[in-house]
Amino acid sequence: MMQALERVHMLNFAERDYMTLSGGEKQRVLVARALAQQPQLFVLDEPTNHLDIHHQLELLELIHELGMTTLLTLHDLNLAATYCHRLYLLAGGKIVAHGTPEKALTPELIQQVFYVRAAIGKHPLTGGMQLSLIPLPEVSALQKKL
Repeated sequence: MMQALERVHMLNFAERDYMTLSGGEKQRVLVARALAQQPQLFVLDEPTNHLDIHHQLELLELIHELGMTTLLTLHDLNLAATYCHRLYLLAGGKIVAHGTPEKALTPELIQQVFYVRAAIGKHPLTGGMQLSLIPLPEVSALQKKL
């Protein structure tokens, strides 16, 4: 377990009571617990939740470097496009698209599922896919009435 805590940079917190940790620290401890079990399949539900940007990227890099099959849920489309080889886009509990990020994350599908407009381009540093998202005016107007 200590090696797993070290991998998520939580070794200095090993003696702390779990309930005294911040949300992000708890999240990293839970990932360490999963790593310590040496799974063949890594299943993570929103592993970047409660993490600051640095720790989100660090955790996803770690998961990527493990080289094991990983099933995870992410709501951040840019993180999904960067770190996932295959995506399943869900709407109403049903799969509406699947495939590579380029296939599953089209402006039309993003608008249909998330009610936002999407501009898709190339990230200037990585060359990977980058999404810019803005709300649809008609959806924003509807929300203001509610």
